[in-house]
This record gives sequence, C-alpha cells and structure tokens, in this order.
Amino acid sequence: MASPIRLDKAVSQVTGLSRSDAKRAAKAQRISVNDQVVTDPAVKVQASDSLCLDGVPLLKPGPRYIMLNKPMGYVSATKDPKHPTVLDLIEEPNTGRLHIAGRLDIDTTGLVLLTDDGQWSHKVTSPNHHCAKTYYAQLADKIEATAVAKFAKGIWLNSERRRTRPARLQILFANEARVTIGEGRYHQVKRMFAALGNKVLALHREKIGDISLDEALREGEYRFLSPDEIASVK
Repeated sequence: MASPIRLDKAVSQVTGLSRSDAKRAAKAQRISVNDQVVTDPAVKVQASDSLCLDGVPLLKPGPRYIMLNKPMGYVSATKDPKHPTVLDLIEEPNTGRLHIAGRLDIDTTGLVLLTDDGQWSHKVTSPNHHCAKTYYAQLADKIEATAVAKFAKGIWLNSERRRTRPARLQILFANEARVTIGEGRYHQVKRMFAALGNKVLALHREKIGDISLDEALREGEYRFLSPDEIASVK
C-alpha cells in the first residue's frame, strides 16, 4: 500500500498547480478530502481518499503506472524539437512528471511503460534486476538455425567490450522471430541481428518482465496498469 503524503503534494501531483498554489488553495478552503473541507496543506492523505478542488473531483493521489502501445514515428523522450513524443499520446494531468521505463526507437512499436515512481522505473530498466524484454522481429533475410545458439551464448556487437548477455531467440517463420533480452543496450536487437549479417525490417515489443502489451490497446492508446501488473516488478 502506498504511504500517505501531504495534501499539497497530492493536489500538485494530479493538477497543474505548484505546491505553493496548492497550499494557498487549501488555506482558501477550496480543497476537500472525503467531502470535508481541509485547510491545512500538511495533512496526510491516502491513495484511497477522494479529493476535490472547487468541488471538482481529482484523480487519486499517488504514483501512476501506464501502459502505452507506441506507434511508429514517436520518440521515447519527454521533449523533442523535431518529432512527437510518447507523452503527446498521454491525456492526463502533469504528464511532465512521467518518465519512460524502457525506451523504444522511433521506428519500433509496442509496449512502453510510463510512471512517476522512480524506484519502480529503476527496477524495470536496471540490468541488475534482470527485467526481460520480449520483441517480435521481422528480418530482411532468412534466419539461420545457428542463430539460436549464437543468441544464447551472447553476441559481440561492434565497438562493444563484452558480449551481450545470453538471449533467447525463437524462430517463428523463415524471416520472423521472437527475441527475449535481459539488458537494454543501444539498438540492441537490431545490432545483434546485424552482427549475424541480417537486417531488422520491423520490431515490436510485446512484453516487459511479466507485463504483456494489452491486445485490446490499439496503436497510440494506453491504460493504467493493474495492481498485479505493478506488483509483478519485484
């Protein structure tokens, strides 16, 4: 269960108000908690409490965990001068507080996780936590059967000082495969196939850890994670 947090912080999390503005709103009797006006901005509130500002219900306070089906053409960044970002697809308050737990290239589609919980995000992205990522890949040429063993052993990438960690390669069809890796080096899946003389034409992330992309989500759509999905990131 999430720890209780100050009222001004909770209101700031789910609105566009700064902490100072949230304090002033409380003192001006504009905020209610569970239908009771609260004027002390230091009062602690729970994630289960119902908050209202000027009589308008607010989202529940606390960290947010979002699953997005990323389309091609969007960058995994908070800001970009040339391209739309994944945050442009999130229609929620204070998207600037969200950060991306596991980025994808601009031409890669599929599962992206966004959160404002830094510790949870670190567990998803840190190689030390071994949070596996699974991709569907379409290749330009036939995938040789020997590639399975090479992926399992680890592959030397150009300009790298060590092999990749062992990865699982499942050949689906002649030029289609499912790849599971336990780290996130730059363009890793593409470079692994390139090291074997093949080229990735399309790449789609299906799964991060035990969290699978919801098949009901169309490209560009998102939803909040379930409690079980959040807890699956140990």
